[in-house]
Amino acid sequence: MSSEAVVEQGGAAREPAGGCGVPAVPGSAPARQRIAEARARTRPAVGIRRAREHEYRAIGELTYAAYAHDYPVSAEYALTLRHPESRLDLFEVWVAEDPATGALLGTTSILRPGAEYERRVEGELYFRLLAVSPDARRRGIGAALTNLADDLARERALTAVSLNSAQHMTVAHSLYHALGFTRVPERDVHILDGDDHRVVYTFVRPVR
Repeated sequence: MSSEAVVEQGGAAREPAGGCGVPAVPGSAPARQRIAEARARTRPAVGIRRAREHEYRAIGELTYAAYAHDYPVSAEYALTLRHPESRLDLFEVWVAEDPATGALLGTTSILRPGAEYERRVEGELYFRLLAVSPDARRRGIGAALTNLADDLARERALTAVSLNSAQHMTVAHSLYHALGFTRVPERDVHILDGDDHRVVYTFVRPVR
């Protein structure tokens, strides 16, 4: 199976759009080939698939551990991190797993097609809560989950992927910049809670 055929859904591997294991990418044929070759070199040996119901607790603990490893987490935000099932009406929950052991390595939540969400922008695929287990870092898991967002955006005829990240989450910002995201300050979210003013950055990347 091609190195690009890493996305599983319902337990069956499937090729992304484009055929022959190379996704359909805007641009010339040589440009598409270069991108496919780069992904083949950098994408880890990892399975990417939709989460299963019995995994929600483990996914929640993985997400909490990933965020708490780098930042202080409030009790309210911990509930969001630990309960992926609470967002299923709007988001699909995906996981990265070790194909040899089945261990969960990372997760992300991707806005469902047509879902009404205040941070959704026409023509973009929005995702959130990208998390990689602290024990699985530096293996390209975050990049693989971001490439999943690209693949799904392309299938849905969208032209960009976007996400939000709190101002203090500088470790995550470094990853997003390395993956080709650009911050769009005019789309930052400002949250006022009494005297507390929090800023949530918006990052956007064209579909590759």
